[in-house]
Amino acid sequence: MNYILFDHQRERLLPLTFTRPVCEIRFGILTIKEKWERLLKTTLSFKTEDYLSDKFPMHETEDNVLINGGVCPSEELLIAIRKLQFGQRLVKDGLPLAYRSEKVADVLDLSDMEFNGEILAVQDPWDIFSRNGDALNFDFTMLTAGRTSANLSQTNTVIGNGEVFLEEGAKAEACIFNTTNGPIYLGKNSEVMEGSVIRGPFALCEGSQVKLASKIYGPTTVGPHSKVGGEVNNSVIIGYSNKGHDGFLGNSVLGEWCNLGADTNNSNLKNNYDEVRVWSYAEDRFAKTGLQFCGLIMGDHSKSGINTMFNTGTVVGISSNVFGSGFPRTFIPSFQWGGSAGFTEYNKEKAFATAQRVMARRGMEFDETEKAILSTVFDLTKRYRN
Repeated sequence: MNYILFDHQRERLLPLTFTRPVCEIRFGILTIKEKWERLLKTTLSFKTEDYLSDKFPMHETEDNVLINGGVCPSEELLIAIRKLQFGQRLVKDGLPLAYRSEKVADVLDLSDMEFNGEILAVQDPWDIFSRNGDALNFDFTMLTAGRTSANLSQTNTVIGNGEVFLEEGAKAEACIFNTTNGPIYLGKNSEVMEGSVIRGPFALCEGSQVKLASKIYGPTTVGPHSKVGGEVNNSVIIGYSNKGHDGFLGNSVLGEWCNLGADTNNSNLKNNYDEVRVWSYAEDRFAKTGLQFCGLIMGDHSKSGINTMFNTGTVVGISSNVFGSGFPRTFIPSFQWGGSAGFTEYNKEKAFATAQRVMARRGMEFDETEKAILSTVFDLTKRYRN
């Protein structure tokens, strides 16, 4: 069997999926793709938008099993998928989970098979933080099973009966780790600086850093090569992004190559305690989340200046720069420059130059493939700026 992860209703996960397939969202410790690859012990490819396919290609054979890229794996689900015959599709309450086909494009006349087990899926951006605890616990068990943690310095204090697991090169000194509500995972070459207080479940991925005297409430994930400081609550940073200073980030998701300026804060609760609505690209309007707590959803390459204030349920697109006093509006399209006083279009060539400098700091290249993706996103999102 050749396994391919397909996008399903990716519009619901914009702006995060403007620059990646659904399965490349970090959920728990790993991305959804990384979870499947570990469980299947093979490499998977992608069925995604044409403009993303150069970076995320698809490999097709004569026996293809396509799996919904927003659905997390489980042993029970994997057993059901492996039982699929050609022309059969596995569904859960109308949600397609997987199908088997000789040709990827051949999705007509599939016979549906109902899956009766439980699933963990990402269908809207707020699912990423609101269900992150389940995903983090699953990943922690998968990553640490049968393994021994690196040594945790005795200068730290551990509270609770849960685990603190350190990968090779991870370090922490004079910190408090509370594992009462879940485990704490410190990835390879990560660091938690002195005076930090962390309540699990929490994951700090490879090469990332928690700055001095930070306060972090789980379930929270800091993706690879990122920096966090100040106060963070129930949030996910996909990777390569910085919130390195004081300020509050709560019930939020940041993409890659984001930077929050010093003392940037977001509200995660309305003053009237009402349900939070956020901008939905799929519905082209502000949609109900069903949540009382919902903060900031920020797409790749976006930034905020010092002392920026984001209101409850704010959505920021790709490559936008937000700054100035006051609260900007709660939907900021891609390639915007400004704040509460108003926005202008961010010149895409200047955005590309910034992206090149930012990525170079992490030893990565802003190449023609990356430029083509952002160029397409610029064109796709023009109507929102108008």
